[in-house]
Amino acid sequence: MDNRLGLGSEYTVAATTVSISWSRYLVVFLEGVGINLPHALTACPWDGGVVNIPAFLIVVLMSIFLIRGTEGSSIFNGFIVFLKVAVILTFVVLGWKYINTENYTPYIPANTGTLGEFGWSGVLRGAAIVFFAFLGFDAVSTAAQETKNPKRDMPIGILMSLFICTILYMVFAHVMTGVAHYTDFAGQQGIAPVAVAIDHMGHADAAGIIHPDYPWLNRAIVLAILFGYCSVIMVTLLGQSRVFLSMSRDGLLPPFFSHINEKFRTPARSNLLFMVIVGLLAAFVPARVAGEMTSIGTLFAFTLVCAAVLIVRKSMPEVHRAFKTPFVPVVPILGILTCLCMMLFLPADTWIRLVLWMLIGLDVYACYGVKHSKLEQHIPRRRGLTILNMIGIALSVLSVITGLWHQQTVGWDEDKTLLIISFVFAFTHCAFYMIRIWKQTSQKK
Repeated sequence: MDNRLGLGSEYTVAATTVSISWSRYLVVFLEGVGINLPHALTACPWDGGVVNIPAFLIVVLMSIFLIRGTEGSSIFNGFIVFLKVAVILTFVVLGWKYINTENYTPYIPANTGTLGEFGWSGVLRGAAIVFFAFLGFDAVSTAAQETKNPKRDMPIGILMSLFICTILYMVFAHVMTGVAHYTDFAGQQGIAPVAVAIDHMGHADAAGIIHPDYPWLNRAIVLAILFGYCSVIMVTLLGQSRVFLSMSRDGLLPPFFSHINEKFRTPARSNLLFMVIVGLLAAFVPARVAGEMTSIGTLFAFTLVCAAVLIVRKSMPEVHRAFKTPFVPVVPILGILTCLCMMLFLPADTWIRLVLWMLIGLDVYACYGVKHSKLEQHIPRRRGLTILNMIGIALSVLSVITGLWHQQTVGWDEDKTLLIISFVFAFTHCAFYMIRIWKQTSQKK
């Protein structure tokens, strides 16, 4: 099963998550200028609304940008990156003097008795949920062909950008949780956390109401965040269509995804399809679900990459490598353990969605990719088909386990929809891959 399908799926849910957050920031910005949008049209049914129209519209707008070509998109994106860095630095500098040290006490709130709700298990769950913020650093490697000395420059570029952004994340979070108490970020307001913190950058009157010291700057920062999120949505949509484009050219997906529009020279059909899919997800899926799916997908992809380093280093030692991961097998093993550890602290329902997503991806490869892959053309008997079928059965078993785990966590008197779905997927896929094994065995005879 090609890991690129998983990467494309990550981009799908990442674009969904950011689009939902963009919608919330738009609501906050418009409220600041006296325009109140109805909640029913700015939130999904699970968040008390009907449909999130702004989230859908921003996906449509960014998709149109991409369909018309990446030349103008790259210029727009460069400007937005500069704007985002300016927003971060402005927020940190102005917000630092409004930090209330009492908000840091206790720095790690005590666990409520439930795994993942505060305490150290909450720290690990929080780290796992926001892990998708690191999605995209690997995209630096796509510029390898444009680099004079990729062996030296690519590792430096990836590691330095990772280091700088991690420092910015830490400082930004420190200021944000110092300006406002962590409980202020709960619920629907937490979808736009910077707006919450900005509202606390001021002084309280006798009634305890906080009046912002820089109301015009508050709106300016929120507006800049809106533009910054536009670039994030556009980049994830771009990566999504390009990943499926490369898979289609390798024969792993239908030619539909590699069709290039003659006028714009872009995969316009693919962009339109993803515009509809991501737009509908942004309109009807809660932000929590989309964020957790993005994070567990990113963690799982990184786990596969670490495992691939171990396997390829052992199975293909003679291959020339422009860059070699140091301290193998220590670094890959530590990477696998770290990612799996954080994944274990994510909610059980997120695991169900991951397993179902993996089964769907495996189905695509088993039913289409195996037959049309250009990597093994003219080979009468494909390698690894038995392993493929065994993976399908293993994922079916895992679907049952995660379903039971989720139901045990929420209680057996609660809604059992996810449990039923996981069982249906498990039994149908188990039967499907067992039939494939039987047919494969019959052909050998």
